[in-house]
Amino acid sequence: MGPKHHQSPQFFHPSCDASPVSRRPCMAGTSFGAQGYTPLPPLEPAQPQSVPKKREIVTRWEHFLSSIRRGCGLMKLARSSFYYRPKAKSPERMEAEADLRDRVEAICLEFPRYGYRRVTHQLKHEEWQVNHKKVLRLMRESELLCQVKRRWVRTTDSRHHFPRYPNLIKGMVIDRLNQVWLADITYIRIRTGFVYLAAILDACSRRVIGYAVSTGLDTALTLEALRIAMAIRKPRPGVIHHSDQGVQYASGEYVNELKRYGFEISMARTGNPYENARMESFFKTLKYEEVYLCEYETMEDVMTRLPYFIEEVYNQKRLHSALGYCSPNDFEESLLIQQNNGAPRQTLLTLSVQS
Repeated sequence: MGPKHHQSPQFFHPSCDASPVSRRPCMAGTSFGAQGYTPLPPLEPAQPQSVPKKREIVTRWEHFLSSIRRGCGLMKLARSSFYYRPKAKSPERMEAEADLRDRVEAICLEFPRYGYRRVTHQLKHEEWQVNHKKVLRLMRESELLCQVKRRWVRTTDSRHHFPRYPNLIKGMVIDRLNQVWLADITYIRIRTGFVYLAAILDACSRRVIGYAVSTGLDTALTLEALRIAMAIRKPRPGVIHHSDQGVQYASGEYVNELKRYGFEISMARTGNPYENARMESFFKTLKYEEVYLCEYETMEDVMTRLPYFIEEVYNQKRLHSALGYCSPNDFEESLLIQQNNGAPRQTLLTLSVQS
């Protein structure tokens, strides 16, 4: 008996077209022909396969492999991924997810510029058990994540001879109502031109406490907003009134009105919107969540929609991340209760975040 020659093992690669019946070896880089083996051109790098595809390949060629472990190793597939089978959702779970999707869409319809974080907190306020990742997925699947283009018109004219005042609130800790009032002007585009909105915010609660709308950009506009805020809040002397250096706020008529009621006057530096950032944030919210979406055409449209958004949506319902995801009205109510009980403000913020 002649010597036995050791025969190299022959492997059948899953991507090979070799017939299982003939059991011919598949040799990478070669082809069979009349002249023997002929080199093949180099193969292009294989594209990454998905987990389901890898699972299909291992299952298909399982009878050529010594074990599932080896097949998973060749395909670089975790065995847990190979054996994983997604569970079918129960009718109750499918119904619950449909209810959640409906509620998310309803919130986004009422607050079109809410991101997934605010939607999540709104759901938690309504006692839904859900995390932000699921809300983000539902909003992405429903195409509720969108962006709005910004427009800009100059509303501040600082080229005047009136006195200018220093910034009194830089670095200040604002922790009570009627401590600082913020004032500014923005524009609203209509079909025939522009109208202007002057607004005053309480810096502590971000609540709009006075506003006025006019087709003219003058001191009469800002005075009307100031007088409305004073009639609503009836503040004691010593409130800081902070604005930009525009002529509407630096004019003698407006400054005299502030001094008459005991306001301390503070102004941001020219061309520095960060020194009145909370007002800029309010105007951004107003533009993105109301003005750009409704596309006002007439002054009547503005006078109908704008008070509703400011009083019923922004002040009453809209959640503010800086307020522990409370609305300005709810925050003021909680702050007044906390001040009457003598608790520190940090306790209120912690409770607001946890609720």
